[in-house]
Amino acid sequence: MDKAAFFKLSYGLYVVTSKKNGQLNGQIANTAIQVTSDPPTIAVCINKQNLTHEFIRSSRIFAVSIISRSTPMTFIGHFGFKSGRDFNKFENMNYKTGVTGAPIVLDNTIAYIETEVMKELDCGTHTIFVGEVRDCGILKSDEEPMTYAFYHEVKGGKSPKTAPTYQEPVKEKVEKSAKYTCSVCGYTYDPEKGDPDSGVKPGTTFEDLPADWTCPVCGADKSKFETEG
Repeated sequence: MDKAAFFKLSYGLYVVTSKKNGQLNGQIANTAIQVTSDPPTIAVCINKQNLTHEFIRSSRIFAVSIISRSTPMTFIGHFGFKSGRDFNKFENMNYKTGVTGAPIVLDNTIAYIETEVMKELDCGTHTIFVGEVRDCGILKSDEEPMTYAFYHEVKGGKSPKTAPTYQEPVKEKVEKSAKYTCSVCGYTYDPEKGDPDSGVKPGTTFEDLPADWTCPVCGADKSKFETEG
């Protein structure tokens, strides 16, 4: 069975948010789909280990913020590779409260959809929550949405272990310039591409990165990076 076939499926990239007892939380998700048009419903797939899962199950609401293609990796790492159990993800974050009470992220968001949960499906490690849409809107009509393919192929992003699309990385022999992989989140620094979001130009070797440079996804320092070859 060649699981690489799964990479041919089309996905977007979103911030799914909810609340519980006045607390807010959200996470990056790549599985959000429209289910029906009348009434309008959408579904999201959330790992049971994630705090957002706990919040959605408790409040029965969730919002989906559709992020732009220009979204920096630091933003994705903030919601995707860090846990709301450790810090408040909405501190210093621009957001508004929707009609359901769910937070809608405004930074890097081009559109949003908020729902009330009507059904859920147990899928083992994950739960699919189906929500009836209560409100939605466009915030930036002139920007393209981030796709999962763009995130992987252009941004060099990886999937966290709790993502439904996660696969164990396959180690490949490095033939050209060495690439450096973060041992925390799996992000790969490619000297040929650099790190434009952090102001690092293409062609910058790992050794020439600033001493205070950190992983653009999870914030780990250079000591957490490993390479082959």
